[in-house]
Amino acid sequence: MVEGDIVAKWTVPLQDKVYRIEFEHGTTTGKRVIRVDGKEILRRDWMFKLVGKEPFQLGKMKCLITVEALGTFAYEYSLEVNGKNYEKFREEQSKKLLCWETRIGVRSVCNERKGKDFGELERKRTDSDQQYTP
Repeated sequence: MVEGDIVAKWTVPLQDKVYRIEFEHGTTTGKRVIRVDGKEILRRDWMFKLVGKEPFQLGKMKCLITVEALGTFAYEYSLEVNGKNYEKFREEQSKKLLCWETRIGVRSVCNERKGKDFGELERKRTDSDQQYTP
């Protein structure tokens, strides 16, 4: 894979984990490749139409990558998750999840909001620690 072929990247926080999506688009051949967490889930090597939509699943969520022309040789790439644009979906998820992205080795971490103790990472609880309740 040539790094220059990746034209868009998104991180999608869901209940079980944070997914990393990469999209490759060959602007002369129409080639399209979708990877989720580094695993290729869709490949179309030769497409006559350079713009269009590519549906795929992310767990139980329906996703759609749209390729639109912005002029003669420029393209815009957008992601929808469950019928919502990426920004709106992330905004709604942030209300449901307390989610941050951190790397531990090669894994992303996503924490739920429901009654978790904050400030307890391999140390004893102190009086200054607080319990978060939504």
